Amino acid sequence: MKILLAIALIFNTFSACAEQLSLQEKMLSLDNAAFDSFNRCEDPKMLKKHATYFAPDVEFYHDNGGVTWDRETMLENTQKHACGKFTRKLLPNTFQVSPIRGFGAITEGVHVFCQTSSQKCEGKAKFVMVWRDTEGTWEVTRVLSYGHQAHTDN
Repeated sequence: MKILLAIALIFNTFSACAEQLSLQEKMLSLDNAAFDSFNRCEDPKMLKKHATYFAPDVEFYHDNGGVTWDRETMLENTQKHACGKFTRKLLPNTFQVSPIRGFGAITEGVHVFCQTSSQKCEGKAKFVMVWRDTEGTWEVTRVLSYGHQAHTDN
């Protein structure tokens, strides 16, 4: 009986690890796709695609820019301040995922922002994104972008 219990425990541990890895891969894929469209948002089609990753009532908290309370305002700010001006790159090995049972997941990490014209990366910040999973459709409901500082490793 103890052997069966040990086997069940090992199986559950491996199963949980596999689910976490699968969620990690899924969320990294979503992050890459969302920011691929962000990085090319000077094209109106890419800005429209970028919008699809965010809930209509997304809350975006930015330590320097303040708070926006909806997707429309967030996209207006993105178009005005980011599109065609800079791109975002995720720093390797900083991306973390935590599941939220019955809701979705939290992603967090560190990213740098690079001037489009020179590709020189001058800004660095931390981020947290809360993703909601509605029957396989994922969208961001909350964003925290904070700790903005100069980035000197180019």
